[in-house]
Amino acid sequence: MSGRALLMWDEAVTQYDFGSEHPMDPVRLALTMSLVRAFGLDRAVDVVAAKPAGESTLRLVHREDYVAAVRAASVDPRHADQAYGIGTVDDPAFAGMHEVSALIAGQSVAAAEAVWRGEASHAVNFAGGLHHAMPGSASGFCIYNDASLAIARLLELGAERVAYVDVDVHHGDGVQAAFWEDPRVLTISLHEHPRTLFPQTGWPEETGAAGPGEGGAVNVALPAGTGDAGWLRAFHAVVPELIADFRPQVIVTQHGADTHFEDPLAHLAVSLDAQRVVQEACHQLAHEYAEGRWLALGGGGYAVVDVVPRSWTHLVGIAAHAPVEPESVIPSSWRDEVYARTRQLGPARMTDGRWPVEFRDWAAGYDPADRLDQAVLATRKAAFPLRGLLP
Repeated sequence: MSGRALLMWDEAVTQYDFGSEHPMDPVRLALTMSLVRAFGLDRAVDVVAAKPAGESTLRLVHREDYVAAVRAASVDPRHADQAYGIGTVDDPAFAGMHEVSALIAGQSVAAAEAVWRGEASHAVNFAGGLHHAMPGSASGFCIYNDASLAIARLLELGAERVAYVDVDVHHGDGVQAAFWEDPRVLTISLHEHPRTLFPQTGWPEETGAAGPGEGGAVNVALPAGTGDAGWLRAFHAVVPELIADFRPQVIVTQHGADTHFEDPLAHLAVSLDAQRVVQEACHQLAHEYAEGRWLALGGGGYAVVDVVPRSWTHLVGIAAHAPVEPESVIPSSWRDEVYARTRQLGPARMTDGRWPVEFRDWAAGYDPADRLDQAVLATRKAAFPLRGLLP
């Protein structure tokens, strides 16, 4: 296996643009790549641009009629068919939508291929992680589900066990749906409780299809307001034990930055420093159980200056085995670019000032009156026995 990590990047992914009033501003991608370069991480990885996913690849997950509908709306956005979730407030149609969505998917699929074949130690596509798209519809700012497509390609190449870990603030519903009946894929999602956030799914009782898929989906529904200590406690109370039991050949992770306390679309209170802890944990799990095969994706994140670029630059550094220290001062050249692009002042350091982050391990015991502990226990009781594990 090559010691080098891949960073998938094509400037054209910034054309994934739902318009100036939409929260998913593509400047977040451009600023992330600029920050990666400012720290010299582009020299610690192999920066690669892959081809867009073709029709046969898209159809590993998506229905033929849906792809045709996306193509039609891409040519003329006025012909968007809302029956397919296109042309809605969340997913407005725009010219070239098919091409750029297929491009983002192509980066994740190519990254998965490279990791599986041992051509790279790890791979990152922070433009990816579009986890809400369903086989037959767009949803939640997502047109094509690159995460599902990458996993489907891994299965096509012969993988027998793929673990998907999603720490976006929103439930990874599209990926769960794609592999609901497939025992080869274990999906784990930690997210804000569906009572208080889109897409209103991801209850602990959602554990996979009856029969071979049972126990293949694991959901941790976190109370609104959960901060660093609770978020890390929940992650470590659920994810490592499941990964150790499943022993995946590849780990695919989704690192939506919208768990952050500054994110305008959700209600968790997680810091950049805690996000970095989870990135490190995913990296370690890949080395411990999957021979290092790790594909890391981006996802949500709508604090597009203060949070997203820093979070995903940490992710790239970790994957490159060249981690950026939390106390690092951000180069002034990047802050100048931020102001030129956005007329906002960029952050000064790669930390929120909460490093090192502490949390109480689940093994130390739980508090039955604590809402976070109740959420973790609900997940363990619903899913763990289905996998032969003690709750």
